[in-house]
Parts: sequence; C-alpha cells; structure tokens
Amino acid sequence: MPQTSHETLTGPTVVIASDYFDSYAVVGLLAAVGVLFVAVAFGAGRLLRPVVPTPEKLLTYECGVDPVGEGWAHTQVRYYVYAFLYVIFAVDSIFLFPWATVFAAPGYGATTLVEMFLFLGFLAVGLLYAYKKGVLAWT
Repeated sequence: MPQTSHETLTGPTVVIASDYFDSYAVVGLLAAVGVLFVAVAFGAGRLLRPVVPTPEKLLTYECGVDPVGEGWAHTQVRYYVYAFLYVIFAVDSIFLFPWATVFAAPGYGATTLVEMFLFLGFLAVGLLYAYKKGVLAWT
C-alpha cells in the first residue's frame, strides 16, 4: 500500500522530535536525582544530629574571640582594588587565547590584529589611570 505524502513527512518528524526530547529527559532525570540526593542528605543530617540549644551555643563565635562591641569592622578598600585589577587582567588573558586562534586563521589577520590592539589599548588606559591615581602604590 503506497504511503501518502502526509504519512511520509509525519513519520521521520515524530522520530526526530522524540529523539530530541529524550535527550532532555535524561538531563531532567539527572537533575531530579541530584536534587533528591541533596534533599535526602540534608534530611538525614537533620534527623541524626543532636539538637540541644544552650545560651552559649547561640552566641556569635568567630576564631576563638569572644564577641565584643558592634558587628561592623573597618576594612581597607585598597585590597578590593588589587583584587579588581587582578580580575581585569585575568579576563584579558581569557580573551587573548581565542584571539590567537582566530588570528592564525587565514583571512582574519589584519582585522583581528587591529581589534586586539584596541582592546589592549583600553586596558593600558585603565592601567595608566590606576597608576596616576596611586592605586598601584603599596602603602
């Protein structure tokens, strides 16, 4: 019995869609098993641990020092600036590796070279600004 054009188009389409959603079903099942594993672990910990609250246990405790005064402490901002500068240059190195790969491809040499020097120029201006503001001076 010959197939109609509708049957021919419907058959493979249904199979492809089924394969497509099967891969998502595996990911969903794995995510559900992971969530279930974490929930069972936390539930078991809650059931098995002893719960005996005392006033001493409810005090704030850190590093063996008794809590005295307010919870606010002054922090030097310059350490955050060093961390921020590190992140900037780490991101710079992340962009240099793909650039080197594209630069090696035929036909992209001049364009990628100009783009990378613009990128490095922006970073150099930022570093010069930080230097002029005295951010890089360790005090």
